[in-house]
Amino acid sequence: MAPQKLAGKVALVTGGGQGVGLGIAQALAAAGAALVITGRDVAKLEAAARDLSPLGTAGVAICAGDVRRRADAEAAVKVALDRFGRLDVLVNNAQSSKPGTLLEDIDDETIALTLESGLLGTIRHMQAAFPHLKERGGSIINLGSREGIYGGAGFGIYAATKEGVRGVSRVAAREWGRYGIRVNVICPAALSPVAIQYLADHPEQAEMYRREIALGRFGDPQADIGPVAVFLASDDSRYVTGQTLNADGGQVML
Repeated sequence: MAPQKLAGKVALVTGGGQGVGLGIAQALAAAGAALVITGRDVAKLEAAARDLSPLGTAGVAICAGDVRRRADAEAAVKVALDRFGRLDVLVNNAQSSKPGTLLEDIDDETIALTLESGLLGTIRHMQAAFPHLKERGGSIINLGSREGIYGGAGFGIYAATKEGVRGVSRVAAREWGRYGIRVNVICPAALSPVAIQYLADHPEQAEMYRREIALGRFGDPQADIGPVAVFLASDDSRYVTGQTLNADGGQVML
């Protein structure tokens, strides 16, 4: 990873206190970006900020909140502007879900939780960031999933949410390209806390997933997913928009 590739840029990462979000934040920090990380757990955000500080970042701010609330999306963008004076990169990573439920058994509470935190939270943060990104262009990186592309059993509403994220990302790429805003999707296969717990609870499915990965291992949030986010956040991808990058070791091949 080229050092300081993102020097002078400010990135907002939702769900940046743990897992894939933290791994992406670590990679962005090491590349020179100033960061705002958000999440519901203040203690996790503070711990993440301490972890990020030695990585060469230009600064780290935290913003506790719930991505399901429009006011919290707007507050997170305001923190970036108040602390750093600009916003260049938005990473929509936060997602709540309850995997492992067959489609016929999914209740309204799970539907609401998954859609509100994933698809609607992503849209609200994109809307909050748009007036500021359009001033000088920028990059929006949304998180999809192989479960949406593949249609994994037990992931009905999660798959629908993540495919919705991919759909709205393509629309935004077309509508906002005129402003120099690039919108892309990463579909990762990485060991986040939720993934680790799910795989531990479903060992047979975990082994099936592992066999499907051409490279033979699950990804590391910082070392494997982070560099993909740095690429999409940087000028190296200045002619890439509306695309899905499957950072999954070769699970999904299109």
